[in-house]
Amino acid sequence: MDNPATLTILKGMTYDSDILIVGGGLNGPALALALAQTGLHVTVIDALPQPARKNAAFDGRAYALALASVRLLRAIGIWDGIANHAQPMLEIKVSDGRAGTGPLSPFYLHFDHGEIEEGPMGHMCEDRFLRRAFLDAISEEPNIRQISGDAVTAQTVIPGGIEVTLASGKVLRGGLLVGSDGRRSGTAERAGIRRTGWDYGQMALVCAIEHELPHHGIAHQFFMPPGPLAILPLPGNVSSIVWSEATATAASFAELDDAEFLHVLRPRFGDFLGEIAIKGPRYSYPLGLSLANHLVAERVALVGDAAHGLHPVAGQGLNAGLRDVGALAQVLDDARRRGEDFAAQDVLERYQRWRRFDIQTLALATDFSTRLFSSDNPLLRLGRDLGMGAINALPGLRRGMIREAAGLTGDLPALMRG
Repeated sequence: MDNPATLTILKGMTYDSDILIVGGGLNGPALALALAQTGLHVTVIDALPQPARKNAAFDGRAYALALASVRLLRAIGIWDGIANHAQPMLEIKVSDGRAGTGPLSPFYLHFDHGEIEEGPMGHMCEDRFLRRAFLDAISEEPNIRQISGDAVTAQTVIPGGIEVTLASGKVLRGGLLVGSDGRRSGTAERAGIRRTGWDYGQMALVCAIEHELPHHGIAHQFFMPPGPLAILPLPGNVSSIVWSEATATAASFAELDDAEFLHVLRPRFGDFLGEIAIKGPRYSYPLGLSLANHLVAERVALVGDAAHGLHPVAGQGLNAGLRDVGALAQVLDDARRRGEDFAAQDVLERYQRWRRFDIQTLALATDFSTRLFSSDNPLLRLGRDLGMGAINALPGLRRGMIREAAGLTGDLPALMRG
């Protein structure tokens, strides 16, 4: 499956690949496939061995894929392989309350996919199916080379390109290095890109729940003072939950066995889905905001969590990353078609200008929502409840928010336009 030994990109300079991508999770392979379709040769480097990434069992982790993201996955050849494992999100219900009491206000938000013409607002899909589909797709793409179980330890800009050294001692050269290696991106750090962010004093508890009654494709977001509880539908009578709690409380809950965990979850979850049970393992991770101060440096670009780590309150982390993928792939392909050096700084700045406003807006929105709803102040509660009621009562505004949730607003990359 390897590419030809070297590729000549600039006169007098030979590279192993046009693009080197660090990070083999979801955004990295998505970008590799998008670029490979344009004729570029790509190497994906991941520190985890491939069997560990491909043979994962059910673990409850899942993603809310907005409609625009589904379009991108279809365009790069992934969607057909996961469609049968995905659950359409037909409605979203948002309410405000306290544990054990249920909703405290008659005001709420209700989004129904029937209010837009394009179809479901999005789909829920398990992490394991997405990863497996990406690994299968990139293994069949002749323009993509995979290096698994090896980590980048150094990177150096060279004339007309960039060079990386792996833990194994192997040295690779490319025209551009893309960091898709998470919030603690080594790619960004080695490029001198600093980060801005803060901790929310919250931790997310994540697992899957089996329930007695069908969910009917309805996603729920229940806001409580310590943090939100998202109940997201998966195929069958199963839902994924993302439960945000104050750090100390969440840490104590994470230590409980399944029966004890269910005991503290039930008053928050409610009984609208009948009896519930834990399905698979449970996870926890701290919540914070982490934004790269720049999306690009010399011969370097960042995508996904390496560029922006957001609070999961809006479920937009992967969707924002896939927007990065679509935008960067389009910028690089357009530059190459015009005969430009696709990794030149002025080209990379086009990508940064395209994505910066959307990222900053999304970061501000998630930060504001987190602070607004993680409070039991009576005046704040009244204000947010009246706000939800007003949005719900105005069809035009409500429809606009449904389109926003589906990822259909803003300057979309071509791969997301359907």
